[in-house]
Amino acid sequence: MSFNIANSGLNAVTEQMNSISNNIANSGTVGYKSSRAEFSSIYAQSQPLGVSVSGVTQSITRGGDITAGTNPLDLAISGNGFFVVHDSSGATSYTRAGYFGFDKEGYIVNNTGMKIQGFPVDGSGNLQVGTVSDLQISTGSIPAKATDSLNFTANFDAQAKEPVKSPFDPADKDSYNHSYTTQVFDSLGREHTMTQYIVKTNENEWQVHYSVDGTSVGSPVDIKFDQNGAMLEPLGNVMVDCPIAGAQDLNIAVNYGGSSQYGSGFSVSNNSSSGYASAERTGVQVDKDGTIYATYSNGERMLQGQLVLANFTNPNGLSPSNGTSWTQTSASGNPVLGTPGSGLLGAVQSYALEGSNVNLTAELVNLMTAQRNYQANTKVISTNDSMMQSLFQAL
Repeated sequence: MSFNIANSGLNAVTEQMNSISNNIANSGTVGYKSSRAEFSSIYAQSQPLGVSVSGVTQSITRGGDITAGTNPLDLAISGNGFFVVHDSSGATSYTRAGYFGFDKEGYIVNNTGMKIQGFPVDGSGNLQVGTVSDLQISTGSIPAKATDSLNFTANFDAQAKEPVKSPFDPADKDSYNHSYTTQVFDSLGREHTMTQYIVKTNENEWQVHYSVDGTSVGSPVDIKFDQNGAMLEPLGNVMVDCPIAGAQDLNIAVNYGGSSQYGSGFSVSNNSSSGYASAERTGVQVDKDGTIYATYSNGERMLQGQLVLANFTNPNGLSPSNGTSWTQTSASGNPVLGTPGSGLLGAVQSYALEGSNVNLTAELVNLMTAQRNYQANTKVISTNDSMMQSLFQAL
C-alpha cells in the first residue's frame, strides 16, 4: 500500500512540475497568466490512498506589469477584459496579449494572425455600434474636403469706440476695429485666406465684413449684444458664399455662438474651420476608449472603428489555447461585450504591453519544494523495496 501511495505522490509532483516549468518558460511571454497544480488527498472510507491533482487553476484575474511598447498597436488593458480575436476559420478566442499590427489587406491582426474584433465604420465614417466584425484600417490617401463650416467665438471689446473713418475700407485700418484670418480649403484642396473685418457701428452693435484672398465676398453681418454682454444676433449660422476659380464655390456656415461683449480686449477663443487638403496616411492612433483613427500628413485623423472587449463571470474558467489566448467554456460563462472603459471593463493603453504575471522568485521556490517532495516519495519507494527484499530473504 505504501508503494502505491508514494507512486501517487510522484505522479502528483510530476503534474506540479509541469505547471511550474510552464510558468517559468512563459515568464517573459506577454499576456501570459500563471497556473498552479492543486493537490487533494484520496481516501477509501478512512483508508489513505495517497494524493491526486484535483485541478490546474489559472490566475487570469491577476494582471501583469504594464510596460512600454514600440508602436501604437502595442495594446494593454488596464483593468478587466480581453481582446476578442477571430482565426481564419472564424473561431473566437480571447487574449490579453496586445501584440497587434496589420496584414496585407489592412486588417488589424495579432502576432498569430488572428483578427481583432470591434465596431466598424460605414462609408461615411460613422461608427456602426452593435455590429461586431474584423477591423480594417484604410491604407490609401484621403481626398481634399472643401471648408463648409467655421466656428468663431470671440469677446468683443465693450470699451471700443467706433472707427474714426467711414465707410468701411479693408485697405484702411482706421475704418475697422479688428481683423482676424482663417485658413480655408476649396474642393481641390487649395488653401485660401478668409479674413473677417470687425466694425463697431453703435453701442452693443457690430458689423462683420468678409474677404477671401483679398476679395470682398458675401454680405456684411450684424452682431448685437444685450446690456449683460450676451449675444442677441445672429441666431444660428451665417452663410458666406465665395466663387473660386477652377473649383466649386465655397459655401461656409459661420457660427458665432458663445461670443460675448465685455469690457476687456478683443480676444478669440475658438477659430476652427472644417476642410483639409488631400493627404497620405502616416500612422494610426488608438484612444483609451478603444477608438481607432488613421492619421494623415495634413494633420487630420479619420475614425476607423472601435475595439470591443469581453468579460466573463468566471474568467478563471476559460480554457487556455495556443497563442496566449483562451476559449470560452461552460465554467467561464458567456462573454459580455463592451467598449473599453465602460462598465467593469478596463481602458486600453496604446504603446504598452501587459507582461506575464508569473512571480519568478516564487516559482523557483516552488520548484525546490517540488524537488524535495519528489525525492521524499522516491525515498518511500526505495525504503519499501528494501523492506520487501528483507522480508523475502527471511522466508
